[in-house]
Formats: sequence, structure tokens, C-alpha cells
Amino acid sequence: MTAIRTRVRIVRDGFELDVDLSLPGRGVSALFGHSGSGKTTLLRVLAGLERAPGAFVALGDEVWQDDANQVFVPTHRRGVGYVFQEPSLFEHLDVRANLEFGRKRLPAADRRFDLGQVTGLLGIGHLLDQRPATLSGGERQRAAIARTLLSSPRLLLMDEPLAALDLKRKLEILPYLERMHDELALPVVYVSHSADEVARLADHLVVLDAGRVSASGALAATLARIDVAGSFEDDAGVMIETVVSGHDADGLSHLAFPGGTLFVARRDAVTGGRMRCRIHARDVSLALEKPRGSSITNILPATVETVGPGGAPGQVLVRMRIGETALLARITERSRRELDIVAGREVWAQVKAVALLA
Repeated sequence: MTAIRTRVRIVRDGFELDVDLSLPGRGVSALFGHSGSGKTTLLRVLAGLERAPGAFVALGDEVWQDDANQVFVPTHRRGVGYVFQEPSLFEHLDVRANLEFGRKRLPAADRRFDLGQVTGLLGIGHLLDQRPATLSGGERQRAAIARTLLSSPRLLLMDEPLAALDLKRKLEILPYLERMHDELALPVVYVSHSADEVARLADHLVVLDAGRVSASGALAATLARIDVAGSFEDDAGVMIETVVSGHDADGLSHLAFPGGTLFVARRDAVTGGRMRCRIHARDVSLALEKPRGSSITNILPATVETVGPGGAPGQVLVRMRIGETALLARITERSRRELDIVAGREVWAQVKAVALLA
């Protein structure tokens, strides 16, 4: 697996970026953090758009920057594709001409993707003869992503590509990004400040805080860390990979995971299909005995592993284990005291809501 390596330190007025990272060479690595945490600056260093003195950047065995050895490969020679927040399509060209702009400059032998493959992947084949001004925000961004893919990058950098879209357009484009993730053997570094977006798309998570890496690791394990959950504030929670194990006649689907089964509103999904679920800590409550006569469908036995700060006065986060799967709950300090919630305590976790991500 070809790894992405970067070591960079940038000091500016009121800001310092100090990062030493190794990212997987396949799948989606998400850079998450609040505004000003250094996400975009790090992306620009990877792209070669910003040269940080003393930095080191490499894709596998290919070194792009190593100031100690006077190496700096310019952006146009790195094979990097960059998708910005704004699509920036050429307004005087139709979609087809926009897509062919970068591709036609590549020798045929270097073209990794063809027009039909990319337009089919992103669902824009019917838009090829239209001008950008006639497209919706989601269609424009899909066209911009297609144009970037047709330049045949070896590394795709995406800087909050959904930030300029309203919720409806975000929900429109997310399935296409999932298809890219599933069907293209292309490493992606994806910048976002949306926890649910990251949980839906990423394989690896890097949390940046004030220019430093506070956590880096596989998505599910990193999201479930109590010391990381504070960065997500009210969006703290876990991501669980499940498999559709069956459907009930009364309108529920069964999603099996290592440790149990979740019941959700019936999904039009084939048995055996995989599905990601997001469970927010705020949607989990705890009981010492199995509740009876409850409208909550998902009540699971769990063992408390640790308790930590909840990110708000009077609240705590409880990390539990259900079989092999971690779960977080946000409860009040009073409830923790009254229930004597400590490591090793056996509890029942009531999951009030399960968000289906894919």
C-alpha cells in the first residue's frame, strides 16, 4: 500500500501548523477540524501550492518535497487532482468541453479514466451539452469532480467540496462520492468540518486542533475515542459497519454487527449488503436493568469501559463495549453518580435513533 507522508511546520502571526503524518495509500483519509485548524493549509502543502520551509512530502517512494535534499516537485508534476469548494467551471464552454479540457492534454497512455466511465460514475452523462449556468449547484460540483478525475490524478485532494451546497444538494451528491470511494482505486484526502459527512465517506480520520494532530487512525476506532469526541461537540458518536441480515413484515430491517443487531425502518436493501450506521452519543441512554414497556426498539447489553468529560457542564461521555463494537453515550453527571456508572459496570444501552449513512 502506497502511503502518503507529510511533515510540515509553518509559523505565522497567531497560527502554527506542526504536523507529522502518514496516511494510507488507498481509500479516503478525512482531515477534520474547526475553521482555522490547518486543514486547507495542509492540503495546499500536499498539492505543492504552498511551499513550507523544511517540509517533507512523499507519495509512496516518490518524494515531492524534501528541503534537506533540495527537492521540490511543482504542482503540475505531482499528478494531484484538487477539488475546491467552488466548482470554477469555464462558463463559456459546455460540460463536455469542460471535462475534456484537462484530459486532452494527457498522452493516451497516461489516461486512467475515460469519459463514459466518469460521467456514468457521477451521473452527468445527460448534462454534457449544457452550459454551467444551467446546472444546479450539485450538478456543477459533480462536473468539477469529473473534470478533475479525467486529468488522471494519482492523488485526489478535496477541500470541503460540499460546503457551498445546501442540504438538499449535499444529499444529492453524497451517493456519487460513495460510488467514487467504492469503484475507484484512487487515494483521496478529504477536508471537512461535517462529522456526519466524514462518518459517511472516510476510511481513515485525522483530527486537527489548532494546527496539530490530536488523533489519527481508522475511522470507527477514532470516532469512538472519548478524548476525540470533544472535537465533535454535539455530533460526538460512533460509526458502525453493519450487514443487512433480514427484513420483518412489520416494516423493520435487521442490521447485524459484531456484538448484536440493530432494528431500523425497513430499507430497500438486499440481504447481505453492507450499510454504515451513525449513532450519536446524545441518542443513547443507559439503564441498569433491561427496560420493559419501552417504545425504543434497540436495547442492547453493554459493558462500560471508561467515562470522560462530556464537552458541556454537567455532562459526561460513557464509552461502552457491545461485543467487539464500541458505543458512546452522553449522560448527565448526576445520572452517572446515581447509576454508579464506572468501568466494568454492566448496563443496557437504549439507542433512540440510528442514522443510516450508506
